Amino acid sequence: MAYEAAMREALLLAAETTTHADVPVGALVLDAAGDVIGTGYNTRERDDDPTGHAEINAIRAASEARHSWRLEGCTLVVTLEPCTMCAGAIVGARLERLVFGAYDEKAGAVGSLWDVVRDRRLNHRPEVVAGVLAEESASLLRAFFADHRG
Repeated sequence: MAYEAAMREALLLAAETTTHADVPVGALVLDAAGDVIGTGYNTRERDDDPTGHAEINAIRAASEARHSWRLEGCTLVVTLEPCTMCAGAIVGARLERLVFGAYDEKAGAVGSLWDVVRDRRLNHRPEVVAGVLAEESASLLRAFFADHRG
């Protein structure tokens, strides 16, 4: 699969959240050449910031690296289906493509509950590649929630 290596890198980023009790989600932004220009993982708990999602952190880092909020030609790779906030940021940043691992049946906004990024009323609709290393992503999340509930 074309994005497996990038998803494995995102899974490594997700694992970094274990040091601060955030839900293990990792994300990275690739430029058109496939080079990583931004990374992120969840930091809501660590930073007491409701916008501290992996996707937002990776998009911010990529925008800083590019000195532009426009991430045209770029791909966001994230271990979990984005929520409505992150889906809106993906559209707003003009990302060309979204690649995600596990579906999020409780808060997913790229097909599970909503489909924000493919809404024809919006001025930008990125390509979506879903389910890349989905089981690995889901397994990481299941282990996290089993540890935190039990």
